[in-house]
Amino acid sequence: MNAKSFFTHPLGIVAGSVGATLLWGSAYPTLKSSYEELGIDGTDWFEQLLFAGYRFTLAGLLIFLFMLLTRESLKFRQGSSKAILSLALVQTVLQYMFFYTGLSHSSGVFGAVISGTITFFSIIFVHFADPNDRINSRKAGGLLLGLAGLLFLAIPKGIELGWHKAFGIGELLLLGAALFAGYGNLLSKRAVSRFSVTYVNGYQMVLGGLALIVVGGVVEGFAPFHWTTTAIILLFYSAVISSAGFVLWNYVMKYNSVGSTASFLFLTPVFGVIMSAIFLREEVGFAVIASLMAVCCGIVLVNRKGKMNKERLAAESAPVR
Repeated sequence: MNAKSFFTHPLGIVAGSVGATLLWGSAYPTLKSSYEELGIDGTDWFEQLLFAGYRFTLAGLLIFLFMLLTRESLKFRQGSSKAILSLALVQTVLQYMFFYTGLSHSSGVFGAVISGTITFFSIIFVHFADPNDRINSRKAGGLLLGLAGLLFLAIPKGIELGWHKAFGIGELLLLGAALFAGYGNLLSKRAVSRFSVTYVNGYQMVLGGLALIVVGGVVEGFAPFHWTTTAIILLFYSAVISSAGFVLWNYVMKYNSVGSTASFLFLTPVFGVIMSAIFLREEVGFAVIASLMAVCCGIVLVNRKGKMNKERLAAESAPVR
Protein backbone atom coordinates (compact mmCIF):
# COMPACT_ATOMS: atom_id res chain seq x y z
CA MET A 1 0.00 0.00 0.00
CA ASN A 2 1.47 3.37 -1.03
CA ALA A 3 1.17 6.65 0.88
CA LYS A 4 -1.80 7.90 -1.17
CA SER A 5 -3.79 4.71 -0.66
CA PHE A 6 -3.15 4.76 3.08
CA PHE A 7 -3.85 8.44 3.74
CA THR A 8 -7.04 8.51 1.66
CA HIS A 9 -8.45 5.46 3.47
CA PRO A 10 -10.72 6.40 6.42
CA LEU A 11 -8.55 4.44 8.86
CA GLY A 12 -5.41 6.03 7.45
CA ILE A 13 -6.90 9.53 7.80
CA VAL A 14 -7.83 8.83 11.42
CA ALA A 15 -4.45 7.26 12.22
CA GLY A 16 -2.47 10.10 10.66
CA SER A 17 -4.60 12.87 12.16
CA VAL A 18 -4.83 11.37 15.65
CA GLY A 19 -1.11 10.58 15.62
CA ALA A 20 -0.20 14.16 14.68
CA THR A 21 -2.54 15.80 17.18
CA LEU A 22 -1.44 13.44 19.97
CA LEU A 23 2.17 14.46 19.36
CA TRP A 24 1.30 18.17 19.21
CA GLY A 25 -0.78 17.90 22.37
CA SER A 26 2.20 16.42 24.22
CA ALA A 27 4.31 19.44 23.19
CA TYR A 28 2.85 21.65 25.93
CA PRO A 29 4.00 19.66 28.98
CA THR A 30 7.23 18.70 27.17
CA LEU A 31 8.26 22.30 26.51
CA LYS A 32 7.25 23.51 29.97
CA SER A 33 9.35 20.70 31.46
CA SER A 34 12.26 21.58 29.15
CA TYR A 35 12.19 25.19 30.32
CA GLU A 36 12.26 24.07 33.94
CA GLU A 37 15.10 21.60 33.38
CA LEU A 38 17.28 24.15 31.53
CA GLY A 39 16.43 27.05 33.81
CA ILE A 40 14.70 29.10 31.11
CA ASP A 41 12.18 31.54 32.56
CA GLY A 42 9.69 33.95 31.02
CA THR A 43 12.29 36.71 30.63
CA ASP A 44 14.83 34.56 28.77
CA TRP A 45 13.34 35.36 25.37
CA PHE A 46 16.46 34.70 23.29
CA GLU A 47 17.21 31.47 25.15
CA GLN A 48 13.69 30.32 24.26
CA LEU A 49 14.36 31.07 20.58
CA LEU A 50 17.73 29.29 20.76
CA PHE A 51 16.10 26.18 22.22
CA ALA A 52 13.44 26.34 19.51
CA GLY A 53 16.19 26.56 16.91
CA TYR A 54 17.91 23.46 18.30
CA ARG A 55 14.58 21.64 18.28
CA PHE A 56 13.60 22.38 14.69
CA THR A 57 17.07 21.94 13.21
CA LEU A 58 17.22 18.51 14.86
CA ALA A 59 13.68 17.75 13.65
CA GLY A 60 14.67 18.61 10.06
CA LEU A 61 17.80 16.44 10.32
CA LEU A 62 15.66 13.53 11.56
CA ILE A 63 13.46 13.94 8.48
CA PHE A 64 16.59 13.99 6.27
CA LEU A 65 17.71 10.73 7.93
CA PHE A 66 14.31 9.21 7.18
CA MET A 67 14.63 10.34 3.55
CA LEU A 68 18.04 8.67 3.28
CA LEU A 69 16.68 5.45 4.77
CA THR A 70 13.82 5.47 2.23
CA ARG A 71 16.26 6.41 -0.57
CA GLU A 72 14.66 9.77 -1.30
CA SER A 73 17.03 12.36 -2.74
CA LEU A 74 18.06 15.29 -0.51
CA LYS A 75 18.92 17.40 -3.54
CA PHE A 76 17.31 20.87 -3.45
CA ARG A 77 14.61 20.91 -6.12
CA GLN A 78 14.24 23.59 -8.74
CA GLY A 79 11.27 25.89 -8.24
CA SER A 80 10.86 25.06 -4.55
CA SER A 81 12.80 28.00 -3.06
CA LYS A 82 9.83 30.35 -2.60
CA ALA A 83 7.62 27.69 -1.04
CA ILE A 84 10.34 26.45 1.34
CA LEU A 85 11.43 29.92 2.45
CA SER A 86 7.83 31.07 2.96
CA LEU A 87 7.08 28.02 5.10
CA ALA A 88 10.33 28.37 7.07
CA LEU A 89 9.46 31.99 7.85
CA VAL A 90 5.77 31.52 8.69
CA GLN A 91 5.45 28.00 10.07
CA THR A 92 8.78 27.76 11.90
CA VAL A 93 10.29 31.17 12.66
CA LEU A 94 7.23 33.41 13.22
CA GLN A 95 4.88 30.77 14.60
CA TYR A 96 7.34 29.49 17.16
CA MET A 97 8.79 32.87 18.11
CA PHE A 98 5.26 33.69 19.26
CA PHE A 99 4.56 30.19 20.60
CA TYR A 100 7.65 29.71 22.74
CA THR A 101 7.52 33.19 24.22
CA GLY A 102 3.77 32.96 24.83
CA LEU A 103 3.99 29.53 26.47
CA SER A 104 6.57 30.80 28.96
CA HIS A 105 4.02 33.43 30.10
CA SER A 106 1.05 31.07 30.15
CA SER A 107 0.15 27.59 31.39
CA GLY A 108 0.25 24.38 29.40
CA VAL A 109 -3.52 24.04 29.80
CA PHE A 110 -4.20 27.56 28.50
CA GLY A 111 -1.78 27.04 25.60
CA ALA A 112 -3.49 23.80 24.64
CA VAL A 113 -6.94 25.40 24.58
CA ILE A 114 -5.79 28.41 22.54
CA SER A 115 -4.22 26.04 19.99
CA GLY A 116 -7.78 25.09 19.03
CA THR A 117 -8.09 28.44 17.25
CA ILE A 118 -5.69 27.26 14.52
CA THR A 119 -8.67 25.74 12.73
CA PHE A 120 -10.56 29.04 12.78
CA PHE A 121 -7.63 30.94 11.29
CA SER A 122 -7.24 28.22 8.66
CA ILE A 123 -10.91 28.60 7.69
CA ILE A 124 -10.54 32.39 7.40
CA PHE A 125 -7.42 32.18 5.21
CA VAL A 126 -9.01 29.54 2.97
CA HIS A 127 -12.07 31.81 2.59
CA PHE A 128 -9.95 34.40 0.81
CA ALA A 129 -7.70 31.93 -1.03
CA ASP A 130 -10.28 29.46 -2.36
CA PRO A 131 -13.54 30.75 -3.93
CA ASN A 132 -15.06 27.27 -3.50
CA ASP A 133 -14.58 27.26 0.27
CA ARG A 134 -16.21 30.46 1.52
CA ILE A 135 -17.39 31.13 5.06
CA ASN A 136 -21.14 30.39 5.35
CA SER A 137 -23.56 30.75 8.26
CA ARG A 138 -22.55 27.37 9.70
CA LYS A 139 -18.87 28.26 9.66
CA ALA A 140 -19.56 31.73 11.05
CA GLY A 141 -21.48 30.15 13.94
CA GLY A 142 -18.55 27.86 14.65
CA LEU A 143 -16.11 30.77 14.61
CA LEU A 144 -18.24 32.72 17.10
CA LEU A 145 -18.48 29.66 19.34
CA GLY A 146 -14.71 29.36 19.31
CA LEU A 147 -14.30 33.02 20.25
CA ALA A 148 -16.73 32.44 23.12
CA GLY A 149 -14.41 29.66 24.26
CA LEU A 150 -11.56 32.15 24.53
CA LEU A 151 -13.76 34.41 26.65
CA PHE A 152 -14.48 31.47 29.01
CA LEU A 153 -10.73 30.95 29.27
CA ALA A 154 -10.29 34.55 30.42
CA ILE A 155 -12.85 34.36 33.24
CA PRO A 156 -10.47 33.31 36.09
CA LYS A 157 -7.96 36.06 35.26
CA GLY A 158 -10.77 38.54 34.79
CA ILE A 159 -12.10 37.87 38.27
CA GLU A 160 -8.65 37.88 39.87
CA LEU A 161 -6.94 40.77 38.04
CA GLY A 162 -9.77 42.76 36.50
CA TRP A 163 -11.25 42.29 33.04
CA HIS A 164 -8.79 44.65 31.31
CA LYS A 165 -6.01 42.18 32.25
CA ALA A 166 -7.92 38.97 31.63
CA PHE A 167 -6.03 38.15 28.46
CA GLY A 168 -2.34 38.62 29.23
CA ILE A 169 0.69 38.86 26.97
CA GLY A 170 1.18 35.09 27.07
CA GLU A 171 -2.31 34.36 25.73
CA LEU A 172 -2.03 37.08 23.08
CA LEU A 173 1.29 35.68 21.86
CA LEU A 174 -0.16 32.16 21.72
CA LEU A 175 -3.09 33.52 19.72
CA GLY A 176 -0.58 35.07 17.31
CA ALA A 177 1.19 31.71 17.02
CA ALA A 178 -2.15 30.09 16.12
CA LEU A 179 -2.69 32.73 13.42
CA PHE A 180 0.67 31.95 11.80
CA ALA A 181 -0.04 28.21 12.14
CA GLY A 182 -3.33 28.64 10.30
CA TYR A 183 -1.64 30.51 7.47
CA GLY A 184 1.15 27.93 7.49
CA ASN A 185 -1.42 25.17 6.89
CA LEU A 186 -2.52 26.97 3.72
CA LEU A 187 1.09 27.35 2.54
CA SER A 188 1.83 23.70 3.36
CA LYS A 189 -1.17 22.48 1.39
CA ARG A 190 0.11 24.34 -1.67
CA ALA A 191 3.71 23.23 -1.22
CA VAL A 192 3.06 19.50 -0.73
CA SER A 193 0.84 19.45 -3.81
CA ARG A 194 4.03 20.08 -5.85
CA PHE A 195 6.79 18.49 -3.77
CA SER A 196 7.09 15.54 -1.39
CA VAL A 197 5.96 15.99 2.20
CA THR A 198 9.30 14.93 3.67
CA TYR A 199 11.24 17.24 1.35
CA VAL A 200 9.09 20.27 2.20
CA ASN A 201 9.09 19.67 5.96
CA GLY A 202 12.74 18.71 6.20
CA TYR A 203 14.07 21.80 4.47
CA GLN A 204 11.67 24.29 6.03
CA MET A 205 12.51 23.02 9.54
CA VAL A 206 16.27 23.07 9.01
CA LEU A 207 16.23 26.56 7.48
CA GLY A 208 13.77 27.92 10.04
CA GLY A 209 15.64 26.25 12.90
CA LEU A 210 18.98 27.71 11.82
CA ALA A 211 17.39 31.17 11.61
CA LEU A 212 16.14 30.84 15.19
CA ILE A 213 19.58 29.65 16.34
CA VAL A 214 21.20 32.73 14.80
CA VAL A 215 18.67 35.12 16.40
CA GLY A 216 18.99 33.54 19.84
CA GLY A 217 22.70 32.75 19.67
CA VAL A 218 23.83 36.25 18.72
CA VAL A 219 22.44 37.55 22.02
CA GLU A 220 22.84 34.60 24.43
CA GLY A 221 25.72 32.72 22.83
CA PHE A 222 25.27 29.45 21.01
CA ALA A 223 25.79 27.10 23.99
CA PRO A 224 24.41 28.74 27.16
CA PHE A 225 22.60 25.64 28.50
CA HIS A 226 23.76 23.01 30.96
CA TRP A 227 22.59 19.80 29.31
CA THR A 228 21.44 17.10 31.69
CA THR A 229 20.35 13.65 30.52
CA THR A 230 16.73 14.65 31.11
CA ALA A 231 17.14 17.86 29.08
CA ILE A 232 18.67 15.94 26.15
CA ILE A 233 15.81 13.42 26.19
CA LEU A 234 13.25 16.25 26.26
CA LEU A 235 14.99 18.02 23.35
CA PHE A 236 15.07 14.83 21.28
CA TYR A 237 11.40 14.08 22.00
CA SER A 238 10.37 17.65 21.14
CA ALA A 239 12.20 17.22 17.81
CA VAL A 240 10.29 13.97 17.19
CA ILE A 241 7.05 15.83 17.95
CA SER A 242 7.81 18.31 15.17
CA SER A 243 9.24 15.94 12.57
CA ALA A 244 6.73 13.10 12.92
CA GLY A 245 3.76 15.36 13.68
CA PHE A 246 4.16 17.66 10.69
CA VAL A 247 4.97 14.80 8.30
CA LEU A 248 1.86 12.85 9.35
CA TRP A 249 -0.40 15.93 9.19
CA ASN A 250 0.89 17.10 5.83
CA TYR A 251 0.43 13.64 4.34
CA VAL A 252 -3.21 13.78 5.45
CA MET A 253 -3.62 17.28 3.99
CA LYS A 254 -1.82 16.38 0.76
CA TYR A 255 -4.40 13.77 -0.22
CA ASN A 256 -7.55 15.24 1.37
CA SER A 257 -9.29 18.61 1.43
CA VAL A 258 -8.53 21.09 4.20
CA GLY A 259 -12.21 21.16 5.21
CA SER A 260 -12.41 17.40 5.67
CA THR A 261 -9.28 17.19 7.82
CA ALA A 262 -9.40 20.40 9.88
CA SER A 263 -11.95 18.97 12.32
CA PHE A 264 -9.30 16.61 13.67
CA LEU A 265 -7.31 19.57 14.99
CA PHE A 266 -9.72 19.85 17.91
CA LEU A 267 -7.93 16.79 19.34
CA THR A 268 -4.77 18.85 19.91
CA PRO A 269 -6.22 20.94 22.76
CA VAL A 270 -7.96 17.84 24.16
CA PHE A 271 -4.68 15.90 24.32
CA GLY A 272 -2.80 18.99 25.49
CA VAL A 273 -5.14 19.68 28.40
CA ILE A 274 -5.16 16.04 29.48
CA MET A 275 -1.37 15.67 29.37
CA SER A 276 -0.70 19.05 31.00
CA ALA A 277 -3.01 18.06 33.84
CA ILE A 278 -1.29 14.66 34.21
CA PHE A 279 2.38 15.57 33.79
CA LEU A 280 2.46 19.19 35.01
CA ARG A 281 -0.28 18.69 37.62
CA GLU A 282 -1.98 21.83 36.41
CA GLU A 283 -5.50 22.45 37.63
CA VAL A 284 -8.29 22.00 35.12
CA GLY A 285 -11.04 24.25 36.45
CA PHE A 286 -14.57 24.82 35.21
CA ALA A 287 -13.55 27.78 33.02
CA VAL A 288 -10.93 25.69 31.18
CA ILE A 289 -13.39 22.83 30.65
CA ALA A 290 -16.08 25.25 29.36
CA SER A 291 -13.54 26.90 27.06
CA LEU A 292 -12.32 23.56 25.74
CA MET A 293 -15.88 22.37 25.06
CA ALA A 294 -16.79 25.60 23.25
CA VAL A 295 -13.64 25.55 21.09
CA CYS A 296 -14.12 21.88 20.19
CA CYS A 297 -17.85 22.29 19.44
CA GLY A 298 -17.05 25.31 17.29
CA ILE A 299 -14.49 23.38 15.25
CA VAL A 300 -16.89 20.45 14.79
CA LEU A 301 -19.63 22.86 13.68
CA VAL A 302 -17.28 24.54 11.20
CA ASN A 303 -16.49 21.19 9.57
CA ARG A 304 -19.95 19.60 9.81
CA LYS A 305 -21.50 18.75 6.49
CA GLY A 306 -25.03 20.06 6.10
CA LYS A 307 -27.89 17.87 4.90
CA MET A 308 -28.20 19.68 1.57
CA ASN A 309 -24.46 19.42 1.00
CA LYS A 310 -24.56 15.67 1.68
CA GLU A 311 -27.42 15.23 -0.79
CA ARG A 312 -25.58 17.30 -3.42
CA LEU A 313 -22.41 15.23 -2.98
CA ALA A 314 -24.40 12.01 -3.17
CA ALA A 315 -26.05 13.14 -6.37
CA GLU A 316 -22.71 14.15 -7.91
CA SER A 317 -21.15 10.81 -7.01
CA ALA A 318 -24.10 8.69 -8.23
CA PRO A 319 -23.29 6.56 -11.30
CA VAL A 320 -24.81 7.54 -14.63
CA ARG A 321 -27.36 4.97 -15.72
